[in-house]
Amino acid sequence: MEKIQELFINGEWVKPSSEEYLNKYNPSTGELYGKFAAASKEDVDRAIDAAYDAQKKWEKLTSVERSKYLYRLIDLIRQDRESLENLLMDEVGKPRKEAVQEVDGVLDQLQYYAEFARKITGDVVEGTKPERVIFQYKVPYGVVLAITPWNFPAAMIARKIGPALITGNTVVLKPSSDTPFVAGWIVEKVRQAGFPPGTVNLITGKGSVIGDYMTSHKKISVITLTGESRTGVQVMKSASSIMAKLILELGGKAPFIVWKDADLELAAKVLMWAKYWNAGQSCIAAERLYVHEDVYDKFLNLFIEKTKRLKIGEPRTSDMGPLINDQQLKKVSGFVEEAVNQGAKILYGGGKPQLPERYSKGFFYMPTILTDVRQDMKIFREEIFGPVIGAMKVGDDFDEVIELANDSDYGLASYLFTKDVSLAMKAAREIKFGELYINMPGPEATQGYHTGFRMSGQAGENSRYGVEEYVKVKNVYIDYSKDPTAGEVIPPYTD
Repeated sequence: MEKIQELFINGEWVKPSSEEYLNKYNPSTGELYGKFAAASKEDVDRAIDAAYDAQKKWEKLTSVERSKYLYRLIDLIRQDRESLENLLMDEVGKPRKEAVQEVDGVLDQLQYYAEFARKITGDVVEGTKPERVIFQYKVPYGVVLAITPWNFPAAMIARKIGPALITGNTVVLKPSSDTPFVAGWIVEKVRQAGFPPGTVNLITGKGSVIGDYMTSHKKISVITLTGESRTGVQVMKSASSIMAKLILELGGKAPFIVWKDADLELAAKVLMWAKYWNAGQSCIAAERLYVHEDVYDKFLNLFIEKTKRLKIGEPRTSDMGPLINDQQLKKVSGFVEEAVNQGAKILYGGGKPQLPERYSKGFFYMPTILTDVRQDMKIFREEIFGPVIGAMKVGDDFDEVIELANDSDYGLASYLFTKDVSLAMKAAREIKFGELYINMPGPEATQGYHTGFRMSGQAGENSRYGVEEYVKVKNVYIDYSKDPTAGEVIPPYTD
């Protein structure tokens, strides 16, 4: 039976006013997976109006009352988590272990944000006179437009709606058109949890039709986006007309540095995760490999041997699944072809793997390792977002390696493997990235502030700093003296 998903507006599943539906394809087989509603501008207005009206009542609840809804949502997801895991395997192509990990992450994040009840506090500041005081309240912005990606569709929704809701905002959710059904599954749990109508709304459809309209809507106060840097730039331009608060987590081009004293087994093991997790479709994926010349050959041989053991194919039985769609497959393949044309050599992989007939039309790409890569090549400059990495040999000048790592338009995640504490601390000071993982894998922790430099975005998510992105400070001045105007210069000045 064909899956069909509608819009969720003001507490109800409703058909799109356009009566148009879009196709979603299974990335493992290339077959039609289901159809989902294509919202019109009229639908967008209805969703935002519902969120705007609901927010007035939602913010009047105490944070403890709001947290009770989040705890009910957590319970419902936990009770039915296997169906969400299966959905992640089917709609995204995630291997089973990664699907399980993502649902663990959803529960962890929602729990973390629910626990902020009673912890969102303001300040009391002394005034300009003894009888004056300033109350500084942390208050919600209003309606949050949450634009979520396809690579971690469930986790990114939790990361955005959790802090938005606990702080008293309401949400209009716009997921990627590559993962509408994961979003719909979570929103249905929101409905079952009894959230007031309009608190969370779901709009799906073509960004080319409704994107700019949503991001310039006068009733939107915050826009939180996880996506490509070029999308972030477009959102900034569009949102400038309404002065919306922006939380942007964008692209990455993570350097992975293996120094001559590194534990090579550990570094290779972590690189297996940093490169092939989610088939390389991660903003914090290792994308540039810098290896000291003394251990270059040994490390690459070790990494290749581990890579060869990867099982690729059907998500439920493999280590690495497909890319999300045919467009992404062509993009990744194009990166490799251009690098080879510019002089790079393929040490391993390249092209589509040989798979059973059922998966022959899936969007799979071989884990691929290239050498003889230069800093000026496109494959070292632009985000690949696939299971491909180029390697460069570096010498003894650690300052030069830091310069190479920082020589990027992006600045999200970075990795360093060394046993030298002084070098590690030097990198901690001088690496210009929002995150540096030293002798360990990621990903970012819920209690860690996930933020990027340069074209990797602005503001951030997770941790108490991420929660505070969803509140602003309101100042209330009070004078409790008998004559608040005493000693003040107040017109008319002739008195």
